[in-house]
Amino acid sequence: MGNEEMKMESSRDKIIETQVVLNVYDLTPINNYTYWFGFGIFHSAIEVHGMEYAFGAHDFSSSGVFQVEPRSCPCFIYRSSITLGRTSMSQSEFRTFIEEVASEYHGDTYHLITKNCNHFSDDMAHRLMGKRIPGWVNRLAKAGSVCSCLLPESLQVTTVEPEYHECVDESEASSTDSHHEHTEIDDDVRDKTLLLSPKTGSADVSFIKEVECK
Repeated sequence: MGNEEMKMESSRDKIIETQVVLNVYDLTPINNYTYWFGFGIFHSAIEVHGMEYAFGAHDFSSSGVFQVEPRSCPCFIYRSSITLGRTSMSQSEFRTFIEEVASEYHGDTYHLITKNCNHFSDDMAHRLMGKRIPGWVNRLAKAGSVCSCLLPESLQVTTVEPEYHECVDESEASSTDSHHEHTEIDDDVRDKTLLLSPKTGSADVSFIKEVECK
């Protein structure tokens, strides 16, 4: 009995921690000039257990959290990586965690000022380690919350939006009138359409399936 307790204590002492990294991307070449003044337009994502997780917009009431190979998020220019700390959460525990988080970040709730990819990264860092991401990463949103006129007009109406395609039955796809039927799908059915891997170039990007917290 004593030996078993010692083994259990030893296994607890050998908890393997994994690094949590913030990957930052440029949304515009203007950052090359404004970055040195602590200001810019950035996309960010959290890297844990060898994958990168971020939040993007789409038109559906379902998960807007997606994963991609580290430092390869399509449509953005990789800038830098910042080590935030470490977490003792195992890979399986993290998978459960990120699926629960995904239920709080639906694609149709994305908002450039109040709920963007950087807010997601900051929330993830806080939940995993009790830390926050550097303030300069999301400074544009903070400035915009005070005065939206500080934002370029194009950014006031544009969200960070990974493309996606819908799940279509093969038999329907082969039908001559499938396109006509598809255009008549009502909004309720459309909202339930499955989101699969985004069509965003060669990178392997996919949305996280959400699981509600118990």
